Amino acid sequence: MAREVTQETFAAAWADSALVVDVREADEYTAGHVPGARLMPLRSVPSRSGELPTDRPVYVICASGNRSRSAADWMTSRGIDAYSVTGGTAAWARDGRPITAGSHEHAA
Repeated sequence: MAREVTQETFAAAWADSALVVDVREADEYTAGHVPGARLMPLRSVPSRSGELPTDRPVYVICASGNRSRSAADWMTSRGIDAYSVTGGTAAWARDGRPITAGSHEHAA
């Protein structure tokens, strides 16, 4: 079962340069995402999980927390220290935290 973190815990990790993986679709990501988040749509997680480290936490985010739970669960079963961000990007934005629009990825 995927481990979840609160927005507050995620915000602290993000401020400390955490690796963030956004599992939404490209159009959702382009509309607005957490700065530094890597785009890895949910359907691509199995084929791209080899890009992720196993020696540090990976914070997985989506729109509301559903897709990120599925992705984090899959990642955890493959030895990745993954955490789903409760409330997703919607809660992040609602809390007044920074959002970046556009398709340019800034790897964390």
